[in-house]
Amino acid sequence: MNGVVTVEGLGVETGHHRLVDDVGFEIRAGERVGLIGESGSGKSLTALAMMGLLPEGLRARGSVRVAGVGADLVGADERTLSGVRGREVAMVFQEPMTALNPTMRVGRQVAEVLLVHGTRPDRRSAHAAAVGLLDQVGLPDPADAARAYPHQFSGGQRQRIVLALALANDPALLICDEPTTALDVTVQARVLDLIVRGVEERRSAMLFITHDLAVVATACERVLVMYGGRIVEAGPVDQVLTRPRHRYTQGLVGASDLTAVDERGRLVTIPGTVPPAGEFPSGCVFRSRCGHADAACAELPPWAGTGPDAGHACVHPVTDDEELARA
Repeated sequence: MNGVVTVEGLGVETGHHRLVDDVGFEIRAGERVGLIGESGSGKSLTALAMMGLLPEGLRARGSVRVAGVGADLVGADERTLSGVRGREVAMVFQEPMTALNPTMRVGRQVAEVLLVHGTRPDRRSAHAAAVGLLDQVGLPDPADAARAYPHQFSGGQRQRIVLALALANDPALLICDEPTTALDVTVQARVLDLIVRGVEERRSAMLFITHDLAVVATACERVLVMYGGRIVEAGPVDQVLTRPRHRYTQGLVGASDLTAVDERGRLVTIPGTVPPAGEFPSGCVFRSRCGHADAACAELPPWAGTGPDAGHACVHPVTDDEELARA
């Protein structure tokens, strides 16, 4: 295995529906990869499946391999997963309070992460390291911050604390699930900069989940586009976001341009709404919302690309002529 994490044939299903289907990608050390798509596309379920944190009633299939971990994380027992989470793989969630204990001082919470995984030998050294981590993520007066409780911080500060928790053990892979969505623009930029700097210093791989294409363009080198539980396009950020080939990606890029309007002066949007989980059409999952769909789209599209840049091809891809016309 060449990557820090290799995902193959990953699926998430209930007893009746497939919510994520045949997802595969690889992330190498130091590589920052974005996972984009509208809400309901399966992005967070993919991350939860990778961490072994799926809600009750959902089950994963396929394979998730992390370098240095002997077991496949799909189907691994809780003891194995507990040893991996926070050590080899760490996660930053959208809402920081889901990861913070409101009754425990934040310095102790960071120190506990270090002690549980044996990164520090005793509480004194763990506490000193925790203060240092709070300083690294830009909290003012980190020694005082270590003695405070989560409710005493702003939303942006709490997200910095969660980032300190996630980076404490120098994970090989950091998964970020919409970590800046709830923050205002100025705070968002600062937290994003801290995340990128944190993984760069550790040469950690990063999977950054978001619906914000501007964030991906800023923070990531490669991007995976997800819709209907499938990867529909993948490649370098500058290529995918400026020269999309899948009609869904084209729609996302168009909708992100707040200067683009239709003939009636309305903002460009993707027609329709994301179907409920398990109710995407067969064949091309985007065909129910695509103006180019025809009978051929009812068949499962072939794979396009190879290796980490593979995805289900669009039956009627964006052409070079269309790209030239738009330019």
